[in-house]
Amino acid sequence: MFKIIQVSTLLKVLIIMSTLLSVGVYTLIKQYIFPSWDLYKIITISSFVSTFVIFILLIPFCARKIWGLLKWFNGSLYPDLNGEWVGCVMTETGLEIDVRAVIRQGLLLTEIDMHGKDVKSVTLECTPTMEQGQKKLYYVYRSTSRIVGRTPYDGSTLFDVLENERSLSLSGNYYTDRKTVGRIYLTQVSKNNRVDVSYY
Repeated sequence: MFKIIQVSTLLKVLIIMSTLLSVGVYTLIKQYIFPSWDLYKIITISSFVSTFVIFILLIPFCARKIWGLLKWFNGSLYPDLNGEWVGCVMTETGLEIDVRAVIRQGLLLTEIDMHGKDVKSVTLECTPTMEQGQKKLYYVYRSTSRIVGRTPYDGSTLFDVLENERSLSLSGNYYTDRKTVGRIYLTQVSKNNRVDVSYY
C-alpha cells in the first residue's frame, strides 16, 4: 500500500525547500539591504523560512492550490476529493438509501462526513492510497442513528476513486461490526467543502 503523502518524503522536501529559500533570502538581504551580514545570520533566516513553508503547506487552502498546480503538470496524481458528494448506500437486502457527504482533504488529513435521512457517519480514519496504479480511499467510520435507542456502530469501506474529465466518483463495499455488508456509491457535485449536508 502506498500512501499519497509519505511523511518521510514530505520532511525531505520541506528541508530542501527551506534550505534553498533560506539561502536565497539571505543572498538577497545581504546584497540589497545589509551588505555586512555574516553567514551565521542564515540560521536565523532559515528558522523563519522553515516555519513559513510548513505553515503554508499545512493550510488546507494553500495545500489544495499547490496540489492543483502539481496535478495540472501530472494528471496521474491523486485527485482533490474536497467537496460535496451525493449518492446511495445499497444494503445487502437491496434497499437503497440516499446519502450526502462532504469530504475535507488536506495535506495530512482526510475526513468524510456522510449523512442519510436517519443516520450520520463521522470519520475515524481515512487514508488516500495508490495500489498498483489504482487510486483508493480507505474509510473507517462510526455511524449514529437519529432514532433514539439504536446503538452506534463502526464500519469500513475501501473506495475505488473513479475519475474522468467531467466528474469524480467513489464506489466500494462496506462492512460493519453489526455483520452487515453493502455498497456505497458517491459522485462529486461541487468542490465546496463547507456545505451542510445533514438531513437533521
